Amino acid sequence: MSDLRLAAARSALDRGEFEAALQQAQALLTDRPDPALLVFIAETLIGMNHLAEAADLLEQAAGMGHHPELVRRRAAELYFRAGREDEAQLIALQLLKVMPHDPTVVFILVSIFLKSGEMQLVDVLKSRLIASEDPEHLLLASQLMPQDSNNPANLVLFRKLRRLFPGDPYIRMALLGYAREFCDFETAALEEKSLREDMSAGDYSALAAEEPHGAVMWLESDAELKLAANLGPFVAYTEESRAARRAAQHARSDKVRIGYVSGDFWDDHATMRLLAEVLKLHDRARFDVTLFCNTPERFIGFDSGRRSEWGKIIPVRDLSDEAVRDMVREMGIDILVDLKGHTGNNRTGVFNLGAAPVQVAWLGFPGTSIKVDCDYVIGDRFVLPDEAGPHYHELFCRLPDSYQPNDPVNRVLPAAASRASLGLPEDVFLFASFNGTRKLTPLTLDVWANVLKAAPSAHLWIMALEEPVRRAFHDRGIASDRIHVATKMAYEPHIARVQAADLGLDTFPCNGHTTTSDMLWAGLPVVTARGHGFPGRVSESLLNAIGLPELVAGDYKAFVNLAAGFANDPASLVPLRQRLIANRFTAPLFDAARFCRNLEKAFTMMVDRARSGLEPVAFDVPAE
Repeated sequence: MSDLRLAAARSALDRGEFEAALQQAQALLTDRPDPALLVFIAETLIGMNHLAEAADLLEQAAGMGHHPELVRRRAAELYFRAGREDEAQLIALQLLKVMPHDPTVVFILVSIFLKSGEMQLVDVLKSRLIASEDPEHLLLASQLMPQDSNNPANLVLFRKLRRLFPGDPYIRMALLGYAREFCDFETAALEEKSLREDMSAGDYSALAAEEPHGAVMWLESDAELKLAANLGPFVAYTEESRAARRAAQHARSDKVRIGYVSGDFWDDHATMRLLAEVLKLHDRARFDVTLFCNTPERFIGFDSGRRSEWGKIIPVRDLSDEAVRDMVREMGIDILVDLKGHTGNNRTGVFNLGAAPVQVAWLGFPGTSIKVDCDYVIGDRFVLPDEAGPHYHELFCRLPDSYQPNDPVNRVLPAAASRASLGLPEDVFLFASFNGTRKLTPLTLDVWANVLKAAPSAHLWIMALEEPVRRAFHDRGIASDRIHVATKMAYEPHIARVQAADLGLDTFPCNGHTTTSDMLWAGLPVVTARGHGFPGRVSESLLNAIGLPELVAGDYKAFVNLAAGFANDPASLVPLRQRLIANRFTAPLFDAARFCRNLEKAFTMMVDRARSGLEPVAFDVPAE
């Protein structure tokens, strides 16, 4: 009889008649109920949205030995949904000992720890969410994992999310970024192809979800780059706020007071390998230099004592944008320079609060800093040609040589490492690139493969993940034994190994920036192709400043012919390498004193104009 009544109860539950199912099931209860019956009643209560009561019954059933781990996991989930987080957390912590990677258990604990601010516990558990197939679990992971951007698990996560949410542009752009970072060349090619098809059809909407720094890796033109508008929580300047900033009263001084804002003020950052000597060389009789330092403490700890040479350093990492703005005003800073733009550890919000009468973007970001209130962007005639002007809200200040400073004093220049010590073949022409993996775009791989096909005896030495990069070149018809993989290493041995190569190959559409100047510093010529946006014109700027303009090809086809030509006739490269080495200490590229004088001219012209009550205007700094 009880079996018939239970079958009737199940039939009622299947029909969604929860009250009837509950009544029939409760009639079967005895002083010692069957745990399976308790689970059934719990299911009925869930259908009636009585989640906590259902969880109580599941706990009781588990205590009777009925599939205890699975039933208790369900109870924890119901307590969590019902807002009874203490009970949910207690059960989940107990289950974590026996089910340490169960996504539901982890989701409950991460959600509770996140709410209570226990971020160390969140960091321990968050990556375990990626094993789930539950969209809710994966979406929570997507909020947490990008904070650990170097974790390759992000690639797995966003592949899953892309399948689950194919119409979400933020997931789409995030996946493209992680595919580049972790050498998933197939995914990167598919996503870029799809995006370019959309753009060819006039649909640029996905770019609103792209971060500006991600955009420079794959978008080719200044017109496209300015559409990358994913800035997160960010308050843009207005024309009214800009006008008020310029019109505000400002106390003058005999000196020009420069404020540099950056999160990179530490010895071994790439930016400081460029800028350190220029900061040191500023004429203190005419310029007062303050560094508003947003650098993380762990990096400041690497300081070798040189930071004190760069200027007065004021830590601002723990200060609000408003507090930094007030400090800049109180110090009477004449010109505030943003060395970060839309890259990590920036303080662009300070600029939109109207901190200084003249505000300038320079060096850290290769392009327009959309929605950031800067009067000028510093460049040169290569990275900022006239035709780029309409795509910038900043006015152009063009230096006479290159926009990029370089430190010839503190940069090491060790003896060359031998190919034998690096495990490289001695008897081949060796191309090299040491750019980050995010610059190894489908375009770059295609162009490089064409170079190797046109120079069939040459080899290529690159920094990448070995298996995927070998597969990528194999798919392009290049034998894997012609590809050699380099790993990251400290700066001095890196400069030593660079010299073992014959010719550097540039990346597209984003060139090597500091990477190119490092290769030139090491005496390695670099071949590039003229790009269509700031990121793709940097190597052209550097090669002209070192006196090697003939290494700039007009387009990618010409690049292939130029690079392959040197590989097929190595003797033709010898005079260029000799010229590079001869020019290293005489040409403008590594002349920090010359650069500093030109930069000071630029700052003086900007400040003089502001002090005269004149609006900013584009200008070129005259050559010496």
